Amino acid sequence: MMKISSNLLASTILGIGLIASAATVHADARSDQYPASPITLVVPFSAGGGVDVVGRILAKSLSTELGASIVVENKPGASGMIGASYVAHAKPDGLTLLLASSGEVAINPHLYKDMNYSPEKDLAPISLVSRIPNLLSVNPQLPIKNVGELVAYAKAHPDTLSYSSSGVGNIQNITGELLNSMAGIHILHVPYKGSAQAVADVAGGQVSMTFASGAASLPFIESGKIRPIGVTSDKPMKAFPDVPPIKDTPELKDFLLVNWFGLFTTAGTPDSIVQKLNAATVKALANPEVVKALESQGADPAPMSPQAFADFRADQSKLFGQIIRDAHIAIK
Repeated sequence: MMKISSNLLASTILGIGLIASAATVHADARSDQYPASPITLVVPFSAGGGVDVVGRILAKSLSTELGASIVVENKPGASGMIGASYVAHAKPDGLTLLLASSGEVAINPHLYKDMNYSPEKDLAPISLVSRIPNLLSVNPQLPIKNVGELVAYAKAHPDTLSYSSSGVGNIQNITGELLNSMAGIHILHVPYKGSAQAVADVAGGQVSMTFASGAASLPFIESGKIRPIGVTSDKPMKAFPDVPPIKDTPELKDFLLVNWFGLFTTAGTPDSIVQKLNAATVKALANPEVVKALESQGADPAPMSPQAFADFRADQSKLFGQIIRDAHIAIK
């Protein structure tokens, strides 16, 4: 057996230590220099929708915290997957961020067999940004002022009502099918590419009702063009204290489903940069002006660590998968 001298062993250990130290210094240097150029925040839905509004609120504060310009870029389509895929395949330098809804990172894997990205493998979680209950709103020309009346009307007028969503298989679609299943009714699903037009067509009378975030619904509610009758959370939203939970309706007492938005970047981005982005996001979401702006849009700030967010996403994916299977939701 070959013997290794103590001097050689000591030199080897020292060399390994120097390499590890150099790697740490290099990572720290990259973090210190980040961001050296403008950041792109991809919103995978059209402008004016809930994700877009929250994204622009976050981008403004995050830009201040990071000392860098942040450009919000809308890349709608394919239930959020076009934008998510763009970030998943970007350069892993932390300069391309994704503000995702639950759909493209927790729901779609249960609906699509040929996704060209994996939320677990191709996206690095930074932080949960907010939890967003959806409002159930109807066209005000309908004789429906609460969820109980909606259920009764749907049963008395089968196949006459419709609801819009931001796309096939997203959380609004899942919410609508959960309502159909639990109430024993059939309201036709009409998918759009984003919340803005989905809500606008309810206001215009082309669709009977919609499930949408407070951010997307607020302008139409204020103008009286849609009527909110329920919220998908277990308590009223701060921005809409007079709108009761859907679960307050006796036949829907177990109804509960809340959307959420989270911040990601491309997998492979150095952990030091991910941690820097997380710290900046946590500070941004603690800003009283940001909190007020988000809550006015029906979004509750909910920052967490990258690991906690990774665990949260995985747990939510399991939950949505179960609902999808139980409600027999499928992409045709």
